[in-house]
Amino acid sequence: MHDPPEMDTVSVAINGSVVTACEPPYDAGRLPLVLLYSGVLVVGLPSNLLTLGLTWQQLSRGSVLGIYLWSLSLCDLTYLLTLPLWASYVSRGHVWPWSSAACKVTGYIFFNNMYVSIFLLCCVSCDRYVAVVYSLESRGLRRQRLAVLIALAIVLLVAVGHLPVFTMSEGDAAERDRRCFEPSQSSSKVAAFNCARFMVGFLIPLLLLVVTNRGILANVQRSTGLQREQKERVRWLAVAVVVLFLVCFAPYHLILLVRAVMFHLTGPNAASCLLEETMYTPYTVSLGLSTLNSAVNPILYVLSSDNIRKELNRGLAQVCGRARTRPRSHSSQNETRPNKTSSDPKTLSDLNAATEEQRGGKPPGS
Repeated sequence: MHDPPEMDTVSVAINGSVVTACEPPYDAGRLPLVLLYSGVLVVGLPSNLLTLGLTWQQLSRGSVLGIYLWSLSLCDLTYLLTLPLWASYVSRGHVWPWSSAACKVTGYIFFNNMYVSIFLLCCVSCDRYVAVVYSLESRGLRRQRLAVLIALAIVLLVAVGHLPVFTMSEGDAAERDRRCFEPSQSSSKVAAFNCARFMVGFLIPLLLLVVTNRGILANVQRSTGLQREQKERVRWLAVAVVVLFLVCFAPYHLILLVRAVMFHLTGPNAASCLLEETMYTPYTVSLGLSTLNSAVNPILYVLSSDNIRKELNRGLAQVCGRARTRPRSHSSQNETRPNKTSSDPKTLSDLNAATEEQRGGKPPGS
């Protein structure tokens, strides 16, 4: 087995007591992390721009779920715009070349949009659950105006909740060693903040995702109006939502929790250096994994929809000149028009379409 990377320690006298300051292995995993950030940006930027336009079309048709999906794409785009700065920071050996204010603003946008995205994912699953399990009862409750208010409330609450970022010394990159929100720069305030992030930003959303997707799956499996293949697609989507959430966010938040607990137990002393030595590289890797969510969301939530895929194919066909023939234009419109007899959401082949029945009980676009 390879020995863990050595961590430099520096003893500093503060108020007569000696406190050991740790120097994490900043160069460990630098190249893979830069490649990961770059890959997520290359995939996530065009896919979110595409889904932003596709979901906007759904909004014009009265889609409630489209509100959350459009907000999610916009959130992920804002989130992705910080990745070039983080990639540059990591490639420089975790040296922040810009001002302290730039560090705090970038960190604020990065973490703020991470949790806005998490809560919007919960909204998507909850909306699907209500529309599938309580399809009749929810017709008068699922309104676009309510969805807009919920999305705005989430953005406002998360934005206010992350304002302490601007008061934390961990973001003072222009001072000391020019680091920007490194995990070794811990304090009691950071430890308490990380505990809150674990509970509110990970554990509660995870429970919501598990409960709602399990309810959707159980309801669809009992339905007699769906074929076996359609049920398998719903099962795949429900499982994929939870698995993606765990892969992207569980490692990062578990490390946050462990670090917060160990800080309260040991404090900023020499014993904590061993923890930083063993957990720094996993921490950076877990932070990189959290960015995968922004690249996969469009594929999982939007581009997996049959209706949206057909709409995308029609648009591509028009761009490529396949739909230039005038005589076929009227017939093609009739062929792509949804069948009004399929108003029951349980008879739709796609869960996104199933949860998008309009106020009158008809599917979107009817």
